Amino acid sequence: MEPTLPLFEDEPHRPLADRMRPTELDQVVGQEHLLAPEAPLGRMVAQQRLVSAVLWGPPGVGKTTIARLLADRSNLHFEPVSATFAGVADLRKVFAAAQQRRTVGQGTLLFVDEIHRFNRAQQDSFLPYVEDGTIVLVGATTENPSFELNGALLSRTQVFVLRRLDEAALESLIGRAEELTGRPLPLDETARHALTAMADGDGRYLLNMVEQLQALPAAEPPLDTTALTRLVQQRAPLYDKAQEGHYNLISALHKSMRGSDPDAALYWLARMLDGGEDPLFVARRLVRFANEDIGMADPHAVQQTLAAWDVYERLGSPEGELAIAQAVVYLATAPKSIAVYRGFNAAHRSAKRTGSLMPPAHILNAPTRLMKELGYGKDYQYDPDTTEGFSGADYFPEGMDREAYYKPTRNGYESQITERLRQWAALRAGATRQKD
Repeated sequence: MEPTLPLFEDEPHRPLADRMRPTELDQVVGQEHLLAPEAPLGRMVAQQRLVSAVLWGPPGVGKTTIARLLADRSNLHFEPVSATFAGVADLRKVFAAAQQRRTVGQGTLLFVDEIHRFNRAQQDSFLPYVEDGTIVLVGATTENPSFELNGALLSRTQVFVLRRLDEAALESLIGRAEELTGRPLPLDETARHALTAMADGDGRYLLNMVEQLQALPAAEPPLDTTALTRLVQQRAPLYDKAQEGHYNLISALHKSMRGSDPDAALYWLARMLDGGEDPLFVARRLVRFANEDIGMADPHAVQQTLAAWDVYERLGSPEGELAIAQAVVYLATAPKSIAVYRGFNAAHRSAKRTGSLMPPAHILNAPTRLMKELGYGKDYQYDPDTTEGFSGADYFPEGMDREAYYKPTRNGYESQITERLRQWAALRAGATRQKD
């Protein structure tokens, strides 16, 4: 005898993702670090002590489902609100209803999807109701809460980070879908792996693709990767040029170049460009990197980056992107030094500390007779005319001890500079002894 299905469970118009929505927390895949019995949310549910929270993670990883199940396991009324459509008037009605439920002993879990879309005033409206326990607030966001939520709200909530679904979690969803529908996917093994890659960590997107594939006539032989890509569209990569993804990827590119890993650097460059990043933004960052992280270890690095910038402006995309890629490889494989960066910062600190000390008189020009009488330019030595091409004169202000700001490394061209400075230091010491 066939098992009895709940009413509407076999309704053909319900999306597969909705039919597969978990009914228990242990059915949620990929978030065991939060939901396992000894994990933070798992312990809260077991103790029936749910606190207001923000669920931060990419799309399609179960934020809404988790909030609904938390309400169910904690015996709270589940009240969903979308920040995209709701305003302050809608929130007032929600708060009034929650207060009414509270009078009869019923708590409310207010789930706010896309909570980062609420402005500061709307976010502030939650505060008194969170503080007095009228609601347990659970917000969901794909954006970094540190940037998008005000401090008062963050201080009253705990932030839980949901992970992008890995291949094992996505494969688990495919298996469940095949079991629910009774239809295996018409894919060979390679195409099956390609399908999880195309989902890019988004479980909802994966199930939508699975539903498309299961609607196809039976395929013999199973579809390969080429046939799969003709039938379903790969999920567009997550990349918001104005938000955290933008800063995460440029940081990954920068640190890969600093770590002398050209392969990783090319990968992050490709991720940024595929996500729609402005190549000129990348070009500007490369110029900055050449000055900050390479400096005098390879003085040609900045020329390479400026040339890549110029080539891109002349050729545009996609041809000009190759020049940017070449610059990325050059920077990643160049010797690194931040000696100039550190030296300049140290000089800044000294300049602020010493105030308005005058340059020594011997290096000042004397265009007038009065200035000559005051000693401007007296005893100045023209270095190119000296025997060593180096006079050893003191160029620091009078009354200020000599300080060493630039301390070159032995990387790349700076190894030659190190030796040159050592020779000059010896000559300067000799010149000082002669004066004494």
